[in-house]
Amino acid sequence: MTCQTDALATVYAKSLFELASDAGGNDKIVEIADELEQVCELMRQSNEVRLFFASPIVDVPKRGEALSAIFSNRVTDLTLRFLLVLNNKGRLNHLESITASFDLLVQETFGKIEVDIFTPTAIDTQAINTIKEKVHSMLGKEPIMHPYVDRAMLGGIKLRIGDQLIDGSVQTKLRRLSETIKNSGGTAIREQFETYLEDN
Repeated sequence: MTCQTDALATVYAKSLFELASDAGGNDKIVEIADELEQVCELMRQSNEVRLFFASPIVDVPKRGEALSAIFSNRVTDLTLRFLLVLNNKGRLNHLESITASFDLLVQETFGKIEVDIFTPTAIDTQAINTIKEKVHSMLGKEPIMHPYVDRAMLGGIKLRIGDQLIDGSVQTKLRRLSETIKNSGGTAIREQFETYLEDN
């Protein structure tokens, strides 16, 4: 699922993107993106790792030494140097949003876009491919699909495309129907019911 980005993250992501492009073009860009995602995954899996990256209490020079010891020969020199710059600037706690911003730049460059699919129960590959084809025809970009089960949903589907949420869940349709009943007369209510029944 796409992480929220901010102006600071965008600045750092663009700088790294340009450095990666200069260092090895698209192949290097993809390599850096993968490495950043792996580091973020470590943070997601361990609170200790997250605290190590984010805590203002940790001594900056010692954390830099630890980063070098941990990631030398495990990530490219560019990724390691970037982590060390973030450490020195006190920006390591922004790594996840920087990674999300970097990923958006990668998607724009390669004509791809992240699509999160939320449904109340798991959907099969055929359904995912159908949604993928529709998104591709609408946007002209190659969707990268991420299906999620949201058991709080009554039915329907929600899509998050980039940072836009398209809500086709039953809850949303019922809420709109309720608002119409409150604000409109009988004709509008009947039309809303007919639309709702046609959609389902």
